[in-house]
Amino acid sequence: MTDRLVLALDTATVVNVGLARGAEVLAVATVDDRMAHAEQLMPLVADVLGRSGVRVADLDQIVVGLGPGPFTGLRVGVVTAQILATVTGVALHGVASLDVLAAEYAQYPDEPPAGEFVVATDARRREVYWARYAADGTRLAGPAVDRPDAVPREPTIGPAVDLYPELLVAAPGPRRLDPGVMAVRGPDLADAGAEPLYLRRPDATEPSRPKSVLVGRDR
Repeated sequence: MTDRLVLALDTATVVNVGLARGAEVLAVATVDDRMAHAEQLMPLVADVLGRSGVRVADLDQIVVGLGPGPFTGLRVGVVTAQILATVTGVALHGVASLDVLAAEYAQYPDEPPAGEFVVATDARRREVYWARYAADGTRLAGPAVDRPDAVPREPTIGPAVDLYPELLVAAPGPRRLDPGVMAVRGPDLADAGAEPLYLRRPDATEPSRPKSVLVGRDR
């Protein structure tokens, strides 16, 4: 692993920012408020860079989580990463946020996966985002959005496990994305492109054209 300086951003759930130089995590910051992505992301970036004595221009790469996640919060992180990369000329690498959790679990020091497993996060509306992985963290299926009872009955990690303990098969792995792991491992994860993984339409949509209520005049 090279000593590249990597900034990681993820807003698929909460607001996560991590900074790493090679395998060394320099700083991380998280805000759990899921309704304050736009207000909190750039201050967290400034905080992480400031604590590490790093400028945006010093970065070698920006890694951004593409979700899946809710429309508004996810868009904030992706657009911010795109703007930073464009302004500075730093390389941008998009990854599936679920892959970060899988990569961490695949190298879990205490109880790594013995076989295939599932990563599941909260999609709201009594649904979860999920993907299935091999023991080494390679994605085998997904990501998808479904009811918890439709998720494969395999050992499962991620925040949805604690939300639906009676429907998902809990495994003793990570429950939330670690932005430090994302900064270290993110550059080597599969390229997920540049478009956010919404998986479903946003809650807010443009209203359709109103129907006319005028009564035709007699001729």
